[in-house]
Amino acid sequence: MTSSTDAVTRDWDGLTIPAAGTYALDVAHKRVGFVARHMMVSKVRGEFKEANATITVAEDPLQSSVVATIQAASIDTTQTDRDAHLRSPEFLDSEKFPTLEFRSTGVKSRRGSEFVLTGELSIKDVTRPVELEVEFEGVGRSPFGQDIFGFSASTEIDREEFGLTWNVALETGGVLVSRKIKIEIEGEAVRQA
Repeated sequence: MTSSTDAVTRDWDGLTIPAAGTYALDVAHKRVGFVARHMMVSKVRGEFKEANATITVAEDPLQSSVVATIQAASIDTTQTDRDAHLRSPEFLDSEKFPTLEFRSTGVKSRRGSEFVLTGELSIKDVTRPVELEVEFEGVGRSPFGQDIFGFSASTEIDREEFGLTWNVALETGGVLVSRKIKIEIEGEAVRQA
């Protein structure tokens, strides 16, 4: 592994990765999305429009860490009434619990550019362990001179484990909203001065 204080990238385990340092999620190049099943027959997609994260890339990449904050009221499924319901006490209760929080607890290398990021996700007043499947997408320098890297991540949670238990039973069997929610994250991180 090679590294210097002014290096943009370095080699690690066959990958070109970012130099050690602190990176911030680029709010203009990110998507914090989710997918839920509706009425057991279709998928509803949405996202949180406001989120930030600090990624500390360590000299040993497997010692890197992430802290993220998502604004609960920024939820957007393109349906005003549904979004208002999701912000209400029956779901996120965004007035009482304005943020969702994630703090990593470890990184494991899987193969190639694939990693597992373990951490704790807090929704409302419940914190639970989660594992995100992370794909490192690459590293470079923007036309504006910023050192950046890209990533995608996904996981699945049981929303009822976080106290999001509202639902309606369907006459045909099943429920209106699935318990399992897939989380999908895409982003670029920018090195901080």
